[in-house]
Amino acid sequence: MRFSAIPSLLFLAAGAVQAASSWSFDDASVAISSKKGVGEAHKEKFGAKSPLETPVTLGAQDTLTVSFTAKDNGKAKRPHQAFVLLRDEDTGLEAPFPLNVKESGKGKVQITQKEIPAQFFLSSKPVHATVVIGSFGSAQGLIADAFDIEITQDPNKPAPAAPSPVRYGKKPQIHHIFREPTQYPYKVFSIIFVIIIAATLPILLVAWFGFLGANISALPKALGAAPLSHATFFGSILAIEGVYFLYHRGLSLGHILVPIAVFGTTTVLSGMKALGEVQRRRLAGER
Repeated sequence: MRFSAIPSLLFLAAGAVQAASSWSFDDASVAISSKKGVGEAHKEKFGAKSPLETPVTLGAQDTLTVSFTAKDNGKAKRPHQAFVLLRDEDTGLEAPFPLNVKESGKGKVQITQKEIPAQFFLSSKPVHATVVIGSFGSAQGLIADAFDIEITQDPNKPAPAAPSPVRYGKKPQIHHIFREPTQYPYKVFSIIFVIIIAATLPILLVAWFGFLGANISALPKALGAAPLSHATFFGSILAIEGVYFLYHRGLSLGHILVPIAVFGTTTVLSGMKALGEVQRRRLAGER
């Protein structure tokens, strides 16, 4: 005798659905208290399947307090998310207000008119409030209608103006300026100082050959004794001056550090040998 396996599978699936936990809440209430402290707070209770039939009124000086105990499969527990969601029935705009929930599952949130978006004040219908509870795991979340809010504004104050919505489209071009352009000295001043420096060169040569006893005839002998040292020493000095000239013309400081380091080291090493050769000739009585 053979039995069909389909009824058995349906029975197991139904049992699994019943065993799956779901979120709910209990001891839910909404209270309206005035900032002036006149009279007691108006408090009404609602449930996950029994929302309030009449809207609650939230005045300009009032505070709306929503409290309940979140439960997972009938046991009080703290969910990962629990908030009251306000919705404008005209525009569909939503504003969430998360609850401060303790480990015992008890949560509370307070809402005033200052925290509600300005668009809600322009609605022709009461603002609808929904309780949303959810968490990680296999427990099914909850979205339950709770109550409606009738917002009454202060007649002595102007109605809040809703900000214009942000339109995503082509925007004006933005020109970024990260730093001010480099300011170079005036060319007139640069030319004057170049002339002054160039005028000192003839004076230096006259003093060198006329008074200090420089002997140009010793140049072939010096180059013959240490040609590479003298040529490298003189060439590295000219190279350093060239780098300084390029820096004056607009080359950045970061670009001249490496060349100056290379040419400076070359000048020191070659200068030690070149000037050592000059010292040996002077110690020998030659000029």
